[in-house]
Amino acid sequence: MTAGTHGSPARRRIHLAAHFPGVNNTTVWADPRSRSQIAFSSFEHLARTAERGLFDFFFLAEGLRLREHKGRIHDLDVVGRPESLTVLSALAAVTERIGLAATVSATFNEPYELARRLASLDHLSGGRAAWNVVTSSDAFTGENFRRGGFLDRAERYTRAAEFVATARELWDSWAPGADGAPGGPRPFAHSGRHFTIAGEFGVDRPPQGHPVVIQAGDSPEGREFAASAADVVFTRHGTLEEGRAFFADVKGRLARYGRRPEDLKIMPGVTFVLGDTAAEAQERAIEIRRRQVSPQNALLTLEQVWGVDLSAYDPDGPLPDIDPDPDPDPTLVQGRVRIGDRLAVAEKWRALSRAKGLSLHQTVIETTGRQSFIGTPAAVAEQLDEFVRTDAADGFILVPHLTPGGLDEFVERVVPLLQERGVFRTEYEGATLRSHLGLPEPARKG
Repeated sequence: MTAGTHGSPARRRIHLAAHFPGVNNTTVWADPRSRSQIAFSSFEHLARTAERGLFDFFFLAEGLRLREHKGRIHDLDVVGRPESLTVLSALAAVTERIGLAATVSATFNEPYELARRLASLDHLSGGRAAWNVVTSSDAFTGENFRRGGFLDRAERYTRAAEFVATARELWDSWAPGADGAPGGPRPFAHSGRHFTIAGEFGVDRPPQGHPVVIQAGDSPEGREFAASAADVVFTRHGTLEEGRAFFADVKGRLARYGRRPEDLKIMPGVTFVLGDTAAEAQERAIEIRRRQVSPQNALLTLEQVWGVDLSAYDPDGPLPDIDPDPDPDPTLVQGRVRIGDRLAVAEKWRALSRAKGLSLHQTVIETTGRQSFIGTPAAVAEQLDEFVRTDAADGFILVPHLTPGGLDEFVERVVPLLQERGVFRTEYEGATLRSHLGLPEPARKG
């Protein structure tokens, strides 16, 4: 990394990744530039754009069950959700350097099979595989599996931690070869609370040693799991204050696991809106928010908070005058993130609506807007740099609002400015995802 254009010493490098936006509520499907969320051409376009921008990795979410609203498939899922590792294996053939990160549940998979699939992707891609570990919980999702959602929160993280440790045992189980030659299998045995397995692993040790492990979770259990086992944390904290607090908390947990602050990268998921002027960017952001939240989706969002059918309410009218149901209908909205204190959320939204004179629709737009960075390319570059410079993040996972071309403008207009500042690479310096992230290859155990 070289010095920036301002004559200052080299500063911390920003890490960037791209999230495929097809099933997120950030996506604006009404835009005529919007394309398929399942066609391979869409995945290929975004991945190649991210690689052209020298991003660390391309990130895919996972949906183990199609989300429902009042017994009908949610709009964002109506054409389905392809399996992540299958898509990434295909992308390995049309990309060269960018990392390939799959979200895969530790609740509804088994260590041997998943470790084998991840090791295979790492070999196929020349050391670019990553695993975003999630801990699926609800019985609605579990109905698709034998293990029908029986794990409580604490037990899910216990299983996930053992799952990751077991996968790493499997990756390490092949004996090293002499003078760079392939090694050979040797017996493994693992006996723990959740898994008792023994045999021989079917794939040579991955090029990275271990595929990169990503974790997304903000609970105390999630933070501890990240500190003990993850290489990257995908967080939702999008403000400087929240980011700094989360950064300090999670990094502060690393020492008790014998880890250094640089061993874990914290990368919040963020959005962006660019304009030639600040006013134009703000105007575009307002229009994008309006199109992200249709009147129908505003009612759906409120039903998620209130826990009752609100179809009789006018989106252009006021918020409901009834309080949220303390015992909401579990079949109303399924497969989506649940709300915490419903009454507290409702009161907060009512206060905002009264203070600003907002309708139901306008209130939801105001409270669920997802643009994290808004401004000219230079202003957005400065904001991103400030987050990393002041220990609010190590980098960012960008979630564009268009599939698949929403990243193009960022790569063309913001990346060059980050490079001029000396905070972003001008070329890939290594071939593996670990090298992009500045992570060492793990020592072989066993």
